[in-house]
Amino acid sequence: MPKKAKDLSALEVSRLTAPGHYAVGGVAGLYLYVLDTGARSWVLRTMVGTKRRHMGLGGYPDVPLAQAREKARAAKAEVSQGTDPIAQRVALASQLKAQQATQKTFEEAAKAYMEAHEKAWKNPKHRAQWGSTLKTYAYPHIGSLLVKDIDQEHVLKVLEPIWATKTETAVRLRGRIESVLDWATARKYRSGENPARWKGHLDNLLPAPSDIQKVESHRAVGYKDMAQFMAGLRAREGLAARALEFAILCAARSGEVRGALWSEINQEEAIWVIPAERMKAGKEHRVPLSTPVVKLLKALPRSDNSDLVFAGSNDKQLSDMALTAVMRRMEVDAVPHGFRSTFRDWVGDCTDYPRDVAEFALAHTLSSKVEAAYRRSDALEKRRQMMEDWADFCAKLPDL
Repeated sequence: MPKKAKDLSALEVSRLTAPGHYAVGGVAGLYLYVLDTGARSWVLRTMVGTKRRHMGLGGYPDVPLAQAREKARAAKAEVSQGTDPIAQRVALASQLKAQQATQKTFEEAAKAYMEAHEKAWKNPKHRAQWGSTLKTYAYPHIGSLLVKDIDQEHVLKVLEPIWATKTETAVRLRGRIESVLDWATARKYRSGENPARWKGHLDNLLPAPSDIQKVESHRAVGYKDMAQFMAGLRAREGLAARALEFAILCAARSGEVRGALWSEINQEEAIWVIPAERMKAGKEHRVPLSTPVVKLLKALPRSDNSDLVFAGSNDKQLSDMALTAVMRRMEVDAVPHGFRSTFRDWVGDCTDYPRDVAEFALAHTLSSKVEAAYRRSDALEKRRQMMEDWADFCAKLPDL
């Protein structure tokens, strides 16, 4: 018979600090392994079928002597019943890893969705807006929940507090939650219908945004008052005033004007080409420059350190409030974006230019897909004459 190991006491085991393997008794094959690093752990040496196994039972002193003996006895009992505890442990660990691989929290899924789609987004602001709205409104409620567990009530808990008070934000948030959950379904992190879908689901539980959010048009100067307004604007000094004048005569958005670069403008051909990445529709836009606009550009100072047409202090882009501030100082109850509406009203009421030509001037996407498919040209030359007429109209003061 093999020699039976002496049953060591807990105190004796605590004194085993030299590197080596120590049989501690109590259960045949139970050893305390002491490594060169000083780390100590329990190992059960036993035969499983025809194989000798070394089974780890935990570290010492986290697992004390008495508990190590209990674990060793339980393992031997499993072996006697024909079970390989180590193989079983490996199988359970594999199952756990497989299960964890199919589990994602909503926050993890949202971040993965953004990483997968950000290259298709037009500008960094889009990702920032996505991340900001989810972090502010969604993560506190569902960020730590597994996407497979998110249901209707969870989505409503996110949306209901802001649906009536911050409707536009809530609508965008709902769409973003729906997109993340759709992505999670496609990646097999969840199954079933999307609880954030609107049609046929949330539209029965929440009021339609149009019923609770009053749509307000941008306040605008009437086209009949444009000549008087422009006379006042041209009398004002400052780069922001010139940027506003440029925006009005080009029927352009404030952001497009503030970010305009000299390299985008060909003064000889009188054309401004705005690249797709700076356009709302993500498509390059050509703007014919009227004679007054070219004259305005030639009079502008040019910085040696910046390509910006309207370079503000420290050669940086004008702030998004710069043009609005000009209008406030002029005591005009309107906003810069409203001049695009003024231009559109003028075209419709005072000219015979076709609707699509006006829409091209505003860089609007044609609402009719059929019309858009057949309309290959952007009507540049027709727009050139229209912008000349617009500039003339804005400069013509009525006879007193």
